[in-house]
Amino acid sequence: MAEFMHLPLLFSILLMLFRCSSGKYEPNWDSIDSRPIPPWFDQAKVGIFIHWGVFSVPSFGSEWFWWYWRKQHLKPYVDFMQRNYPPDFTYQDFAPQFTAEFFDAKEWTDIFAASGAKYIVLTTKHHEGFTLWGSKTSWNWNSVDVGPKRDLVGEVASAVRAHSDLRVGLYHSLFEWFHPLFEQDAANVFTTNYFPTSKTLPELYELIVKYKPEVLWSDGDGDAPDKYWNSTGFLAWLYNDSPVRDTVVTNDRWGYGSICTHGGFYTCADRYQPGHLLKHKWENCMTIDKKSWGYRRNAQLSDFLPIEQLVATLVETVSCGGNLLVNVGPTHDGRIAPIFEERLRQMGQWLQVNGDAIYNTSAWRAQNDSITPNIWYTAKPQEKSIFAILLEWPNDGFVILNEPVVKHGQTQVLLVGHGLVPWEPLQPSGLRVVLPPLSFRQLPCSWAWTLKMTGAT
Repeated sequence: MAEFMHLPLLFSILLMLFRCSSGKYEPNWDSIDSRPIPPWFDQAKVGIFIHWGVFSVPSFGSEWFWWYWRKQHLKPYVDFMQRNYPPDFTYQDFAPQFTAEFFDAKEWTDIFAASGAKYIVLTTKHHEGFTLWGSKTSWNWNSVDVGPKRDLVGEVASAVRAHSDLRVGLYHSLFEWFHPLFEQDAANVFTTNYFPTSKTLPELYELIVKYKPEVLWSDGDGDAPDKYWNSTGFLAWLYNDSPVRDTVVTNDRWGYGSICTHGGFYTCADRYQPGHLLKHKWENCMTIDKKSWGYRRNAQLSDFLPIEQLVATLVETVSCGGNLLVNVGPTHDGRIAPIFEERLRQMGQWLQVNGDAIYNTSAWRAQNDSITPNIWYTAKPQEKSIFAILLEWPNDGFVILNEPVVKHGQTQVLLVGHGLVPWEPLQPSGLRVVLPPLSFRQLPCSWAWTLKMTGAT
């Protein structure tokens, strides 16, 4: 285990040797894609996504409120505005109401730390273009000039860094729905690049230099190709010369066609869950409110993911080699609603007992059991351990694990949080594990249970 924990240091040394022996990363996808994912990201497994912005003021329908209202003229959004606001009200008029008077970055971070997450990704700018810091290229459409009159990115980054177990991540949208320069470039079929050179790229450099995030979560290519965004040029600088060049992790949303193909870890789609092992590191970004990423005042209880489903999603994601990025949407005044806090703290309670089967694990040769349903596997090769995570507690007092190969006198089975449990081998492989007759109050945890096998293959 001690040797395993030195992998980040080893990775940094290897990166430095690579740059010395073969030169810097070049601004092309072959070179950019050759960069390995820093080990800390694969070890972390769990992150928190935060969607917060001017869309949190109407907090109706979706964080795409402005687009659905003004561009697509969807009836629920048009009716909502007609019922509640004067005819001349604009989306920009919402910005002064984005007040954040109850926002306390330390309080947020305490909740995130309690969730068991290891990295936090804040939306610094969504497709609406409003930046949560005093962007030099977003005059009077940022949280320092209007609304809270505060550097919200800076406050979150500082509070997160105060927790030694948490890393800072920043989300940034490449395009903006209604920015005139982007609309001009789009009308020119992206043969001009006024918007990225004057807006997107300066913001990206500013975010990296000023806040030094270790996750840069790009989004919103606006159907423009990566050459328009100069994505490979920026990423070459990020990996070669930026202040976070050795530890930063990026995703795959860097231009039309790059998703699930180029960049760092793959996202492939929102709420992506392949159900099997991928050859490339990936992340499942999903949200507790099943219908929206931003806060919704009109959400119903049934719209929120129950904790059983959240834990099951975490287990399946990690078993298939992914990380889980769990989204919450704060209110316009800076609160994390109790339903979100409850889910995060419940996830943390489960991880306090079962984290050994999640953090620092690798995907095993089998992801789920081929015969017994609702069992997912992870492994720690460095400890010669295999974990079987049961999403259901069996009613008949035993569970059959068909995948492991076991040996008498060498294999031990531990019910994590309880103790060793008896087992017997099956033919041609597998084992029958006898579970203790525990009452509900005696179970080591709720929602899912872990069997740790040592001396099995």
